[in-house]
Order: sequence, then C-alpha cells, then structure tokens
Amino acid sequence: QVQLVESGGGSVEAGGSLRLSCVASGDISDRRICMGWFRQAPGKEREGVATIYAGDGSTNYADSVKGRFTVSQDNAKATVYLQMNSLKPEDTAMYYCAAEPGTYGVTCARRLQAGTFQNWGQGTQVTVSS
Repeated sequence: QVQLVESGGGSVEAGGSLRLSCVASGDISDRRICMGWFRQAPGKEREGVATIYAGDGSTNYADSVKGRFTVSQDNAKATVYLQMNSLKPEDTAMYYCAAEPGTYGVTCARRLQAGTFQNWGQGTQVTVSS
C-alpha cells in the first residue's frame, strides 16, 4: 500500500501557473513504481494528465497538456510534482495523484490512458478563471 497526499492547488487566472506536489509514503522502496497525475472536472470522466516512472524518470503526457505541464520527481523526498504553466479555464478540475508499485516503464506509459492504479490520493482542487 502507498499513501499519497497532494497539495498545491488553488485559484489562478488564465495564463497563470501552479505547482502541485504529491508526497508518497508506505511501500515505496521499490524503484519500479509508476506515478500518475489525473484530473476530473464536474460532470466529466477522469482524465489522465501525466505519468512518471521512478526507475528511469521517463514521462508521458496527455495531448491536452503537452508543452504546458511538466511532471518531475524528487526521490529523496518521495515527492512527485506537476508544474502547470499557461493554465486555461478548461484545466479546472480536481487533480489526483496515483501510484502503482511493482511495474515497468512500458506499462507505466499505458496506465496514463487506462488509469489502472491501485493507490490514489484525496485530490487537490485547481480552478482557472478566464
């Protein structure tokens, strides 16, 4: 089991930036862990935003955020970040961190679309006004 706590959400105007953090604890000693960021807006399905594989730092992004969002990790702090720039009103959503231990890099990329993670945080709200 992995426990996840997100922070960093808030309200910004369009064009602004936010950095979300996700602190992990529990069964994270194995570097074969896939971390993901997802979001869900009211009345919409959950959407994969980005993944990062702890083993080699490889990343994957949804087309809607490529070039604007950057996912990164600090293994010493057991923390994953999501830097969000050039925010748009359509980025408004609850953002969730997810973790799947015992996986491999190629399957981490696939989890962005499938959303197959066993461990989820409580979420942090991001609101972008026009």
